[in-house]
Parts: sequence; structure tokens; C-alpha cells
Amino acid sequence: MHVGQRVREVVKQQGRSVSWLAKQIHCDRTNVYLIFKRASIDTDLLQRLSVVLGYDFFQDLSEETNAKKETR
Repeated sequence: MHVGQRVREVVKQQGRSVSWLAKQIHCDRTNVYLIFKRASIDTDLLQRLSVVLGYDFFQDLSEETNAKKETR
């Protein structure tokens, strides 16, 4: 899973703006766009995004991990 793309999808699904997210996580809009480009994100930032967006990105990662285990 490309975490940044998933964050972008969730923001869009919720009808939120990049400006709104930037304000919630106390950064510039340009930093939010950089987050969207990241294939991976450190756990502290991912937790903050999960709380702000009310979405469990860790669950998505867990499901992906379990799916990969099953294909072995």
C-alpha cells in the first residue's frame, strides 16, 4: 500500500481540503502534498493523521500484511 496515496483518498472521500488537513496537523499545504507522495510514513505522523481524519490507516496496513502472508 502506498500510504500517501491512501491518505489522499481518505481526505478526498471525506470531502476535506488540503488546507484543512494542513491546519489540523500544523503544517503548510506544500507539506501535505509531500505526504501524499510518500510511499511510507513514520508511525507518529500516521497516528496523527489517523486521529485527525478518524480513519485507522494501521488497520489498512495490517490487512495488507495479512493478505501477503496468505499468498506465501
